[in-house]
Amino acid sequence: MRFIRHIGLYVIMLFGVFRRPTKPIVLKELILKEIDDLIIGSLWITGFISLFMGAVVALQTSLNLDNPLIPKSLIGFATRQSIILEFAPTFISVIMAGKVGSYITSSIGTMRVTEQIDALEVMGINPLNYLIFPKIIALLFYPFLIAIIMFVGILGGYLAAVYGNLVSSEEFIMGVQDTFIPYHVAYAFIKTMVFGIILATIPSYHGYYMKGGALEVGKASTTSFVWTCVAIIVANYLLTQILLS
Repeated sequence: MRFIRHIGLYVIMLFGVFRRPTKPIVLKELILKEIDDLIIGSLWITGFISLFMGAVVALQTSLNLDNPLIPKSLIGFATRQSIILEFAPTFISVIMAGKVGSYITSSIGTMRVTEQIDALEVMGINPLNYLIFPKIIALLFYPFLIAIIMFVGILGGYLAAVYGNLVSSEEFIMGVQDTFIPYHVAYAFIKTMVFGIILATIPSYHGYYMKGGALEVGKASTTSFVWTCVAIIVANYLLTQILLS
């Protein structure tokens, strides 16, 4: 029953986000701030991780190529497929659930504890629209971040494979270009947009409806991270079944 209650509150929150919108000039500033905090602020850590994960994929692939009949270009092919199909959209989203999700929950939860949300309501401002709507719009730009992550991940695989003398530059690039299907990139971006909405709304829900003091803010952030990851993994499975079947 508690789970159903949470689902109901979550749906009510989503409807409330789009009612009584804040003034456009105010929303514009809020959205730009959220883009800077949530997207641009996450670029360096996700880029750093993707660079080395791409390198690890290339190394693991090369270490398992024992058959001399298998072309070395497979290293580039495996790196591209791993980065585009799963690592960039899914694994990075789980990392973002820890970085961005915890930030969203703690910031909104702190406003709830310090009664700033109550003050917004007293002033006639819809706090759901004011606090959550800019985050949803900002994370609709999440695919742009993932596009950069894809490039950096494949670059990491290239650097590890070529400068580690595992494969020549021409063979790696040949593998990256081999049987490339543009729809796979579209599939990754569709997943990313869904994950972006999850990253914006589930942490916001846990922050907005939390009760208690400063200690509960930390607990809400942990709970938010867990449920955001669960939602991302389940959505990943469902979208893969729908989009690639």
